[in-house]
Amino acid sequence: MQAQRDKVERLLKTARGQLDGILKMVEEDRYCMDISNQLLATQSILHRVNREIIHAHLQHCVKESLGGEESGQKIEELMALFDKLAK
Repeated sequence: MQAQRDKVERLLKTARGQLDGILKMVEEDRYCMDISNQLLATQSILHRVNREIIHAHLQHCVKESLGGEESGQKIEELMALFDKLAK
């Protein structure tokens, strides 16, 4: 993975901590809207991580494959990812 590893790890650990907090909130039968807000915050972090990884993929893997034999495959991978993101 070519993404900024430290940044990605920090964000993922933050999201993991938030998920642990959300589980505790559910166990404690906390207010639904508070839980929902925490879920949205965690999703936001995961989206940031995904953008970071996609950016690194474009800058390294895709850029290196342009004009090469793998360029078609890399484009298909990105199209499949965009289809998933659009859902």
